[in-house]
Amino acid sequence: MSQIVLRNISRRFGANWALKQVNLEVREGEFFSLLGPSGCGKTTLLNIIAGFLEPTTGEVYIGGRDITGLAPYRRDIGMVFQNYALFPHLNVFENVAYGLRIRKMKKAEIAARVERCLAAVRLEGFAERMPHQLSGGQQQRVAIARALATEPKVLLLDEPLSNLDAKLRKDMQTELRSLQRRVGITTILVTHDQEEALSLSDRIGILGDGELKQVGTPLEIYRRPANRFVAEFIGQVNLIEAQALPGADRPPGTLAFAARGHFAAPGEPLRLYAEEHPSLAGRESVLFMLRPERIRLSPEPPEGAAGVVELRIESVVYAGSAVRIAGVLPGGGELSALSSDPSFPVLPEPGGILYASWEPGDLIPIE
Repeated sequence: MSQIVLRNISRRFGANWALKQVNLEVREGEFFSLLGPSGCGKTTLLNIIAGFLEPTTGEVYIGGRDITGLAPYRRDIGMVFQNYALFPHLNVFENVAYGLRIRKMKKAEIAARVERCLAAVRLEGFAERMPHQLSGGQQQRVAIARALATEPKVLLLDEPLSNLDAKLRKDMQTELRSLQRRVGITTILVTHDQEEALSLSDRIGILGDGELKQVGTPLEIYRRPANRFVAEFIGQVNLIEAQALPGADRPPGTLAFAARGHFAAPGEPLRLYAEEHPSLAGRESVLFMLRPERIRLSPEPPEGAAGVVELRIESVVYAGSAVRIAGVLPGGGELSALSSDPSFPVLPEPGGILYASWEPGDLIPIE
């Protein structure tokens, strides 16, 4: 069942369209992330769902009810802002209880619900503390508890982890996902952090220039991007332009292509073999995606590899568990490779030569 449905949502600011005909369904109990670069429209879309902005066109439905014209406080939505927006003059208990007091609930019920919410975010014993006595992660959890206290149908998160340091952010990602699963509330997260969206979400919506470019699971988004925008935005990627070679000899289950542009040396096109895929049928020209972690590096040309190219090393970045190597191809183009299990006895030096290879299944066609 879809808990949130957006139909033909557009929003214009003056002459500029921040959102263009966005159609989206978020399932009940789902953790859904809106991901995209700055200025793509993701926060605008979140504010339209929350009721802080009206759409220029389109409708918003929650639980099958059209809420497009309702005020924010009547939408049964909880929201956590980037700066948490805690009341500095109220202690933790009163911050969490604020929405319940507005609803004129009985004191005993308020106390019981606040206690449950603080326990859900692992802040038992913090009820009397003031916001300035809390760490950033604790303030963030208080903001989540306050949003959950009114037992809303939907929880909206506007980059709630962006103000935390790197380690605390990782810890809070785990806490946030665990909490959402325990509570079972339908959640929409707005973020520009790719790793955060990939690790937290059941599904992700990629926004670009106000348009919804792709919706899918993290695995689908990463492994099968719908278009070049998504491929270049999610993770590191090498893009290879190639032309079909019909009738050429090829291994069973593959199609043959010739790399062009800067990927191959002038006059020496590199033959590529890609797994047969419905999207390749009848295409003369194809853009392939090759992820850096799918590339294998060796000091000598490997035997039997489906694709091999010489790489002159330009930079080497060692990160402990991985080595990222960027180099120049014979035609002048660039290629990035990532080894997650470095086997080099010593790190390669810039200016040296390595051979990059891959298998047919590593070449992913981009629509």
